[in-house]
Amino acid sequence: MTLLRKCLAFGVVLAVLLGLLASVGGYYWATHPLALPSATIDVTIQPRSTVRGVAAQLNRGGVPVEPEPFVLMTRLLGLQSHLKSGNYEFRTGITPYAVLQKLALGDVDESVVTIIEGWTFKRMRAEFDASPALRHDTAGMDDAQLLAAIGASDSPTTSAEGLFFPDTYLFDKGTSDVNVYRRAYKLMQQRLTAAWAARAAGLPYQTPYEALTVASLIEKETGKASDRPLVSAVFANRLRIGMPLQTDPAVIYGLGERYDGHLSKRDLQQDTPYNTYTRRGLPPTPISLPGVASLQAALNPAPTSALYFVSRGDGSSIFSDTLGAHNRAVDKYIRGQE
Repeated sequence: MTLLRKCLAFGVVLAVLLGLLASVGGYYWATHPLALPSATIDVTIQPRSTVRGVAAQLNRGGVPVEPEPFVLMTRLLGLQSHLKSGNYEFRTGITPYAVLQKLALGDVDESVVTIIEGWTFKRMRAEFDASPALRHDTAGMDDAQLLAAIGASDSPTTSAEGLFFPDTYLFDKGTSDVNVYRRAYKLMQQRLTAAWAARAAGLPYQTPYEALTVASLIEKETGKASDRPLVSAVFANRLRIGMPLQTDPAVIYGLGERYDGHLSKRDLQQDTPYNTYTRRGLPPTPISLPGVASLQAALNPAPTSALYFVSRGDGSSIFSDTLGAHNRAVDKYIRGQE
C-alpha cells in the first residue's frame, strides 16, 4: 500500500480507533486541535527515532500528543517506518492526525543529520551518505579530496579524522553535503581554537592538532564527565616522561576491520602507527570526533600526578600514581581479586 493510500485510509482507521481508543475519545482525539503553547512551534525529530521516541520529542518540543494513542494510530496506518527526521513547524489548530501525516510525508522546514561524540569520521560519513535529503557531491572522494572540496586549506593533515564537530545540523532539502561538511569543519575549528586559547600552562602539546588528538583519546576512554580531566592528566603526565600512552581505543582504531570486538594480547603486540603500546608519543591522527567536554579536558587536565587508570566496570575509573597501586586496582576491578 502506498503512503498516499495509507493516508486516504484515515476514515477507516478512525473508525477502528473509535473502538480501540474509547478511553481517550478515539475519533475526537485524532481530529481535535492540540493545545499548542504558541501560534507556531518548531520541533526537531532526530534520525532513527522510534514511534515512541517521536512522540516524546513532540511533547518535549511543545506539541502535546498523547503517546499511546499516537503510537497506536501510527501502527494501524502502517506508518511506523515512514516517519522522517527533520525540523518541523506546527501551527495552532493542528490535530494529532495532521501531525502524523506531516511526519509521514516529511513536510519539513529543514532536514537534519546528527553526528554523535566519539564517532569516527567513517561513521559520520556513512550517516551523511544515508541522508536522502542531502545532495551527495562528495561521493567517491577520499579524505584529501573532501577536505579540498570544503576549502580546508588550513588543515594540518590530509586525514579527515577528528576534524569535524559532532552536533545536530539542520539544512534545506537538496543541500550539498559539501556545505554541511564545511559547517562541521568550521565549527570544530572554532571550538578547538577557543579551547586552545584557554589552555593550562605547561602542557606537552605544541599545536592545537596535538590537543585535538588527545581529546579524541579522552572521548573514547571515558563517558564520565568527572573522569575526563583525570584521564587527560594521565596522558599528559605520561607524555612528559616519555612513557607509552598504552590506550586501548587507539590500538583498536589502528586494527580497523581486523578488530573483532575482542582485544587480545596479540593485538596489543601488533605494531601499527596507532599502537600506543609499541610506540611512544601520540598517534598520528585523532581516532574519533571529540566533543567540547573532551576538548576542554585535554587542555585543562586535573592537577594530579597519576600515571595509571583502570575501569571500575560502572563507567568510572580508578586512578593511581604507582604501578603497584594500579596492579592492585586491576586485581580488584578486572580480575575480581581483593
